[in-house]
Amino acid sequence: MNAPLPASLPTPAQDSLYLARLGERVRAWRTEHGVTRKALAAGSGLSERYLAQLEAGHGNISVLLLRRVARAMRVPMEHLVREDETPRAARVALVGLRGAGKSTLGGKLAQALGVPFIELDREVENEAGAKLGEVFALYGQDAFRRFERRALERVLRDNERAVIATGGSLVTDPSSYELLLERCHCVWLKASPEDHMSRVIAQGDMRPFKGRSAALDEIRKLLADRDRLYARAPLAVDTSGKTVRQTLQELRKSLP
Repeated sequence: MNAPLPASLPTPAQDSLYLARLGERVRAWRTEHGVTRKALAAGSGLSERYLAQLEAGHGNISVLLLRRVARAMRVPMEHLVREDETPRAARVALVGLRGAGKSTLGGKLAQALGVPFIELDREVENEAGAKLGEVFALYGQDAFRRFERRALERVLRDNERAVIATGGSLVTDPSSYELLLERCHCVWLKASPEDHMSRVIAQGDMRPFKGRSAALDEIRKLLADRDRLYARAPLAVDTSGKTVRQTLQELRKSLP
């Protein structure tokens, strides 16, 4: 008896997503192990250009070449080619500038959904072993991004379902934001500059505005600069002029 054919073949979009996940696994492994693309290219016998295409999700790699990459990485080939069985919507990631309500709404949403609530900034601090301000002061912006990326990869690996509140600037790191968009249902929590300002003051934390006389203008500029980045999230919820309960209801109704 012939084996039954699959109900449907993957669409071109699904094929592209699969290749993107494959490339992300290679890139994530290099980041985690501190291996340069040049070193992995030398170990696998592939060119740096080919590996760059693979990591970007554009490399239609053969089985034999992929086996070389897996051996150079010292991981089973199955680790690279597995299907991602966790639906993207199982993880909700909240993006937006500080003061948008990510922590408040995120905690309540997680409680309502019965899933863990994770503040990525706290995970970055755990990764670095220092408070955020100290991370920037001691290590600088580039190191912060590395800690943030490692924290994000760990959170995604360890939590099939969760609500994640991201740092306001994560969207400015292209690779981390792409990973977040691929693996989570992202929601942009919007607010007016005035609401952002009042909430930050209420929190008693003016970072990164401390000592700046034109803090409100700075918030307006940040929102303008990041508007197109936040807008890449498939869902946007405006929190201005609404109670937490109203916004939470709107957010829950909008989730898949």
